[in-house]
Amino acid sequence: MPLYPDLTGASRGIGAAIALLLAEAGADIAVNYRERSAEAEQVAAAVQALGRRAIAVAADVSDNAAVTPMVSTVAAQLGPVDILVNNAGIALIRGIDDLTEADFDQTIAVNLKSAFLCIQAVLPHMRAQGWGRIVNISSGAARGAGGVGLHYNASKAGMEGLTRGYAARLVKQGITVNAVAPSLIETDMVKSGLASSPSRIPLGRFGTSEEVAQVVLMLVGNAYTTGQTLPLSGGMSFN
Repeated sequence: MPLYPDLTGASRGIGAAIALLLAEAGADIAVNYRERSAEAEQVAAAVQALGRRAIAVAADVSDNAAVTPMVSTVAAQLGPVDILVNNAGIALIRGIDDLTEADFDQTIAVNLKSAFLCIQAVLPHMRAQGWGRIVNISSGAARGAGGVGLHYNASKAGMEGLTRGYAARLVKQGITVNAVAPSLIETDMVKSGLASSPSRIPLGRFGTSEEVAQVVLMLVGNAYTTGQTLPLSGGMSFN
């Protein structure tokens, strides 16, 4: 059963789309949130309407003191976590001269440290059963300039390094670790600040949250893919 650490909203956007698609594939879902309790409960209710079990769990996943009890709560109510999707994210739009130390520290904690804390918390069970799937939601900003700021670039590049590091060390234990790197997905954040128009996307449109979820589902179902970052950019960049 997947656990979704998502400070910016497993209750909406990419996190919600992933939750629903994995539920359709047969997973029970734990929807993590920090502040949007009503929306998280709505996603949990939508999962239940699909015939799967679901709970909404409040926790700041950048804080280890909150992560440990969150994982325990999920295990008690749904069972141990077999699939972890690290979708926690914050995007504080800052220029070089406006970026503060507090902005930088918060971004690294929410976007990168949270993935480390959640992975460490679920690894004992995954190792014990010899099976696990970990998918980290990165960004095209990990390899490009992006529109948020260098602190965001650093956090997402770090997440991809974390992905490779864990993948190399867990591959013989039946646990795969991969990343998905979307660019300009049609979310409120993109349309309100980063790109009001999809004019620079060769495909001619923004990506959708459902398209990101489809890639996550593919990685969860594929036992031979690990240590990879799969980009979704509508043709803006190529590996």
